[in-house]
Amino acid sequence: MGSSVLRWSALVTGVVCTLIGLAHVAFGEAIFPDMGAPGATADSQARFFGAVFAGYGLAWILVARRTPISATAVRILAGIMLLGAVGRFLSIAVHGLPHPFALVLTALEVLLPLAFLALADADERVRS
Repeated sequence: MGSSVLRWSALVTGVVCTLIGLAHVAFGEAIFPDMGAPGATADSQARFFGAVFAGYGLAWILVARRTPISATAVRILAGIMLLGAVGRFLSIAVHGLPHPFALVLTALEVLLPLAFLALADADERVRS
C-alpha cells in the first residue's frame, strides 16, 4: 500500500512541478497572482527558476519510475521542497504575508515533504 502511494504521489508531484515550471518559463511572473509589474530582471529570474522547477519535477518522475524507489532520492527531493518552504517563511519574516495563494503553496511545501519523508522507504521495504 505505502509503496504504491509513494510511487503515485512522486509521479503526480513530478508532473505537476514540471508543468508549473514550464508555465513559468512560458509566462514569467504573469502566471503568479499579485505580482504587479516586476520588470525585466525579476521576469528573467522567474523564467530561469521555472526551468529549474521543471527539472525538479522531472527528477521526481525519474525517481517514481525506479524499482525500487530510492528512499535517499525521495528524502533529498522532499528536503529541497522543505527548503523552499523555509525560503517562503524567511520572505514572510522580511516582507510580511504574501498573496493567500502563496500561503497555500507554503502549506503544501511543508506538508508534502513530511508525507514523503514518512513514505520514503516504503518501496525499498516491500522489495527487501
